[in-house]
Amino acid sequence: MTGQDITPTDPSDAADMARGRLRLDKWLWYARFLKTRSQAAKLAGSGTLRLGGAPVSKSSQPVKVGDVLTFPLGAYVRVIRVTALAARRGPAAEAQALYEDLDPPTPEARLPRG
Repeated sequence: MTGQDITPTDPSDAADMARGRLRLDKWLWYARFLKTRSQAAKLAGSGTLRLGGAPVSKSSQPVKVGDVLTFPLGAYVRVIRVTALAARRGPAAEAQALYEDLDPPTPEARLPRG
């Protein structure tokens, strides 16, 4: 990340980050996979997201660096490795530094329309 101050705005973020973890819904929102935190919470609680291969049913599920997330997003299934935690929702370049895309979307990987 840049040399900017990344002090968490939420005190619970600071405590979680000190323990090397962050709520899944916050991480998804900070990483800019979804436009709102409520959308991130809905995805995280839907049961369609997997953390290390296991289904997640709580948006408060903690994630840590090294975790692999698999989830449907739009017409694709995303496979993401968490490479960093964030203290805020920053610009796109900052958000892209939070993850490694293990299976980038391609036209052939589109989910079938149902």
